[in-house]
Amino acid sequence: MIQITAPVPDVTIYKQEAPELSHIYGFTDFIQIPRDKAGIFMFYNDKGELLFVGKARKLRPRIKKHFEDSASVMKDKRDEVTKIEVCLVEDPVHRELYETYIINEFKAKYNVDKVFFK
Repeated sequence: MIQITAPVPDVTIYKQEAPELSHIYGFTDFIQIPRDKAGIFMFYNDKGELLFVGKARKLRPRIKKHFEDSASVMKDKRDEVTKIEVCLVEDPVHRELYETYIINEFKAKYNVDKVFFK
C-alpha cells in the first residue's frame, strides 16, 4: 500500500469583506502566490469545505484565470471561495498524485475529473 500525505500549504490567502485595494472577487493578496512556481491550489468556502483542487506549472496566472475565465469550472461558484491555499510542488508527477489524492481524500465539491468517491 502506498502512503500519501497531503503537503502543507506554503501560502494561504483570504477573501476580504470590503477590500479597499484592487481585488479579484475580494482577494487582494495574489502577490503572495508565486508567479513562476509550480504546484497545487485548493479553494475553500467559509465553512472550511474543500470546493476545488487544481494544479499548475505557473500558479498565480492559473488561479487568477479561475476568477476571470468564462470557461472555468468555478465560473458560477466564485463567490463561494473565501480561502485559497497553495502548495509548491515542482515535480509534475508529484503534482498529479497530490491533486488526485486531495480531490478524493477530502472530497472536493466541484472537481469532476479524477473523482473516485462518487
